[in-house]
Amino acid sequence: MKKHSAKINKADWDAVDSPPLADEMLAKMQPVNENHPDIPKRVRGQQKEPVKVPVSIRLDPDVVDYFKSSGKGWHTKINDILSAYVKKQDEE
Repeated sequence: MKKHSAKINKADWDAVDSPPLADEMLAKMQPVNENHPDIPKRVRGQQKEPVKVPVSIRLDPDVVDYFKSSGKGWHTKINDILSAYVKKQDEE
């Protein structure tokens, strides 16, 4: 699910007056794929890079806060730092 735009605050979202759908409108609703079977399903293709392994790791809160504060892609930054560490260990 997409997050709200950073340019629109909560008060703006709350100010939008969207009336509830009438029962007759709800009764007419159907899944999109039933009315438009020609729309292809979105399927993720085969990965081009080696597949990463999902893991669960416990980190200190200050470490997580530091990386999260850098914004989107903080998981990748942690991975890059650990990869560099592993490469350096292999060189020694």
